[in-house]
Amino acid sequence: MNTKQQLKQLVEARNGLIVPGAFNALSAKVSADLGFKAIYVTGAGVTNMWFGMPDQGFMGLHEIADHTARIRDAVDVPLIVDADTGFGNALNVAHTVRTLERAGADCIQLEDQVAPKRCGHFSGKEVISTEEAVSKIKAAVDARRDPDFLIMARTDAAATHGFEAAVERAQKFAEAGADILFVEAVTKAEEVRALPQRTSKPQLVNMVIGGKTPIFNADQLGELGFGIVLYANAALQGAVAGMQKALTVLRDEKEVRESSGLVTPFAERQRLVGKPEWDALEKRYT
Repeated sequence: MNTKQQLKQLVEARNGLIVPGAFNALSAKVSADLGFKAIYVTGAGVTNMWFGMPDQGFMGLHEIADHTARIRDAVDVPLIVDADTGFGNALNVAHTVRTLERAGADCIQLEDQVAPKRCGHFSGKEVISTEEAVSKIKAAVDARRDPDFLIMARTDAAATHGFEAAVERAQKFAEAGADILFVEAVTKAEEVRALPQRTSKPQLVNMVIGGKTPIFNADQLGELGFGIVLYANAALQGAVAGMQKALTVLRDEKEVRESSGLVTPFAERQRLVGKPEWDALEKRYT
């Protein structure tokens, strides 16, 4: 199976597949090296780590396509790519689908926020009309060249219209051809438990560390029937914490040693970026 078919099979199993987010090629390689079976190319992570800015619509199609292509070259696991609102209207969505499919995505996530969007766990969100959102999902479905390319439809309507309205939107997205559904930022444990029973399509649940949705263990979420358990920025938050710890020691003690446990050993860093393989190639061609 190719990566699109692999992802479809994993999601349709509805066993709570844990998918970590990657904000660059190295974070993707770390995730794949640890055995995760799929990776999410996170718009929030790209915005935070590359721009040093909050997730409030600053990332464009060019940035996420570039990161997707680099990550696709770095790992061979399925990639789910955060395409925000599709960067415009239904025509822009069609262009976004073709651009990200060409860049190496296996699935893209589209959401129904008013542009410029913001993090799903920020206050002040607004959503477009159901009719416009449905038309954008239809455009995405029609634009894909590979029938195995997956479309994930996200709704942020729970924050503005309530849980039932969000579920109704998700159902309409499924009717429009979405392969995976994502009801973002539900705030009650009973809503999380109810979601997999409310639609026929596989669903993603977003476990935002410090966010508005109650945290469940992935095994519990698998038993409930979720297809994907997303930890979009666990790697990012862990990396920031690690940088803060290592740099605090450097600032205060004027040195950091490999034996400190604060940094990845030099040899491990080289292994992760494939230096032995590049060394072998160098010998082959000289």
